[in-house]
Amino acid sequence: MFVDRVRIKVIGGRGGDGCCSFRKEAYVPLGGPDGGDGGNGGDIIIAAASRFTSLTDLRYHPQWKGNRGTHGKGKALHGRGGKPTVVHVPCGTVIRDFDTGEFLADLTEDGQTFCAGEGGKGGKGNTRFVTATNRAPRFAERGEPGEEREYQLELKLIAEVGFVGLPNAGKSTLLSAISAASPKIGAYPFTTITPNLGIVPLSDYRTLAVADIPGIIEGASDGKGLGHDFLRHIERTQVLLYLIDCGDEDPEETFRTLQGELRQHSDVFEDRPYLVALNKIDITENRELITDLSARFPKAHFISGATGEGIPDMIEALWQAVDRVRRDVAENPEPEPPEREYTYVAPFEVETMPNGYRIVGQRPIRAVRMTDFSNPEAVVHLQQVLEKMGVFRALKRLGAEAGQTIVIGDLELEYHPD
Repeated sequence: MFVDRVRIKVIGGRGGDGCCSFRKEAYVPLGGPDGGDGGNGGDIIIAAASRFTSLTDLRYHPQWKGNRGTHGKGKALHGRGGKPTVVHVPCGTVIRDFDTGEFLADLTEDGQTFCAGEGGKGGKGNTRFVTATNRAPRFAERGEPGEEREYQLELKLIAEVGFVGLPNAGKSTLLSAISAASPKIGAYPFTTITPNLGIVPLSDYRTLAVADIPGIIEGASDGKGLGHDFLRHIERTQVLLYLIDCGDEDPEETFRTLQGELRQHSDVFEDRPYLVALNKIDITENRELITDLSARFPKAHFISGATGEGIPDMIEALWQAVDRVRRDVAENPEPEPPEREYTYVAPFEVETMPNGYRIVGQRPIRAVRMTDFSNPEAVVHLQQVLEKMGVFRALKRLGAEAGQTIVIGDLELEYHPD
């Protein structure tokens, strides 16, 4: 089964809890705290791998959870960090945020990676909280939960040449004739229901990667037929090959229809180089039309996918067209992205709610998530952390009143000014 679009959910590994312990050794008084830190949770990494050809595996495994970091121990022993979890996808996978549709990454090369879910930070042991006024802290931090997100993954085949044509134009027959691909071939519409990729060998160790998509009908860009779901697979192609049946009642109208559907699907096809091939000249009735069609399509190639006639010249012309695109890209490389500008970002923001305020920001939310609310000392420490951040000063400036609700992450607190 060919799957080229999936929705996945990832949850980074939770960090290990910090340890609250005290050194206990014979004849050593006042050993003091010796609790170690918890290990960081494992990340979820999406990696492109050339050995994969579709997203089928992710369809049956849509949720991924990272490895948890181990807890800290006594004698200042820190926990081990969780190993990253690698999710392999085919080269050409586009990653978007499922909720917003924001483009996040395009994995086009073998080994290219994207961090989809960061592991949680490991909690600190009680050794970290020793101060001049608190020599024996009896609390430790909990491990932070890992990042949780949902993504839309879309596969766009990476090919240099894309075959475009109506159903039964002979695209699959041509692909099987010029490459080792074995697409399904039949004498009925929509024989090809999934994209096919083939590698075409040429002389002097040259190769071309070609993609055959299901036949396009008028209205494909609006969702009719099968072409709409697979048109994105030829967005990456450098050259298009319009394949038209010589016996078509109106080949010029067919050519205009194909071009129109591609342009309506995406603006990237406006200036895409292309060649035209008129197929099935092995049929006697079609061969009689070559003279007339030559005048209507001066630069077209007349071929037969069944017998191989005219195919070598067409393949060479495709190679030359692709080579011109390559040289143009090499001579006119895309400008490098501007250097990243670092600007100050406030550690938190305060949003007004009908019955109180909501504190938004990574630092205060992390502090809340890592607090053990069953330990009074840990709760006091959280209050000190929020005070140092300036949360209480901000609430006071906004006119917060006693008894109002303060929301930080998933926690609801009742505000009581000093």
